[in-house]
Amino acid sequence: MSVRRRREPVAFGFRIVLYLVYGLPLLWIVLTSLKSQSEVLSSQASLLFTPTFDAYFAAFADPQLGISMRQSAIIAVCTTVVCLAFAIPAAYALARFTSRIVVPVLALLVILQMIPQTANLIPLFWVLAQWGLLDTNLGLVLADASMLLPWAVLLLRPFFGSIPVAIDEASRIDGARTLRAFFSIGLPLARNGILTVSSIIFLVAWGEFLYGITFMLSPDKYPMSALIAQQAGAFGIDWPSMMAFAVVSSIPVFVVYVFSYRLLRTGLTLGAVK
Repeated sequence: MSVRRRREPVAFGFRIVLYLVYGLPLLWIVLTSLKSQSEVLSSQASLLFTPTFDAYFAAFADPQLGISMRQSAIIAVCTTVVCLAFAIPAAYALARFTSRIVVPVLALLVILQMIPQTANLIPLFWVLAQWGLLDTNLGLVLADASMLLPWAVLLLRPFFGSIPVAIDEASRIDGARTLRAFFSIGLPLARNGILTVSSIIFLVAWGEFLYGITFMLSPDKYPMSALIAQQAGAFGIDWPSMMAFAVVSSIPVFVVYVFSYRLLRTGLTLGAVK
């Protein structure tokens, strides 16, 4: 028996474990959203129950749902645009230019990724307050972009590094300068990597919770992540409503994931190998 055939049962079993680890919580969320509050809190709560869509009717009747969905979309799209605007040229420069400063810069980016998000709350809150950006979409976009930008640069750099240097040299022989080579050669060839990173940035920014609930002071401006947390009140947690909001919030994420699945699979593998 070949090594590959011996590894197939192990790989299959590993997939089953992953499906259970990630699938069971999702199944629990959907089932809870279809129960009543009494059924959720009952000691006899199980998979056998009479489904009800009351939580979804209440969620769609809430005017805050549309506002929060729009807020999350604006914040996620703008965060993606801001991150790519700075990460793409930075990653191209770090991949193409040979200098002693490249290694320290990469080390600094890795260190920035290691800083816990909670450690940035007070400094960012003070900065945004000084700039008058608290309780604004722009302030939250800048906060999210500051968190995701180092990661985006690190992930984009291998895609630009995979482009043969000979192509750049040929473009210079033809008279193209660095900026022209960047727009005419670098961006088109790294298109899949850019789309991969933009998809992940959008997904992370859509579900970001800590900055959203900290820097947005008005509940009527909350993104979806903060609206979901709002279902936990002083008198208890409305579990069906919370899970219904979570299911509705996950629909745009699921759509983006479906359309970008091939890019995410091949792009992340290419970035890791290169």
